[in-house]
Amino acid sequence: MVSVHKQKFIELMTEAGVLTFGDFVTKSGRATPYFINTGLYRTGDHIRRLGRHYAEAILEEIGPAVDVLFGPAYKGIPLAVSTSIALSEMGHDVAYCFNRKEEKDHGEGGMMVGHRLADGDRVLIVEDITTAGTAIRESVPLLRATADITLAGLVVSVDRCERGLDRRSALQAVGEEFSMPTFAIVDVHEIMASVDLAPDLEASMRAYLDTYGADTTATE
Repeated sequence: MVSVHKQKFIELMTEAGVLTFGDFVTKSGRATPYFINTGLYRTGDHIRRLGRHYAEAILEEIGPAVDVLFGPAYKGIPLAVSTSIALSEMGHDVAYCFNRKEEKDHGEGGMMVGHRLADGDRVLIVEDITTAGTAIRESVPLLRATADITLAGLVVSVDRCERGLDRRSALQAVGEEFSMPTFAIVDVHEIMASVDLAPDLEASMRAYLDTYGADTTATE
């Protein structure tokens, strides 16, 4: 049974055109029957609702034990900002920060914008979708070079439940690599349980997962 807030998030993705079905090719070169383009969240209402869904997932999965939200440039920036607003409205005022793609060489300088990280800060990384974990592997050294922070975890919008470089999913792999919890607002199985799929499309999605699905019992 998919929870109400997960169903509402899937409805938001569909309404915004973020979740689509057809014939696509992923960045890794896999032919996929569905695609998620988070760049299509484009209105104030979209981003307000999106931030609320991220906030609900955070409180449900790890609670309020977070001091700072970090959004990797570029797509992670509005996610961190909107999620921090939503958490504040829910009674949990947390800081946020994000990185620049290029270090600023004037003014205050540096790579980071927003909250100035301090030793002991519990930092949660807010991302759209993790496929290979590249952005996370770039972000963690940056965060640790800035201060002696604690990784509170990683939250993404959708877990495609696909294996990455080995049998594990990308979320599982980066979580084990950096010893932090990783979770998604929804996963592909919950999407399939909530959307009225044509029989041929459902068969295509199941065949895709049979071929590329991660082994949840696998370890490094």
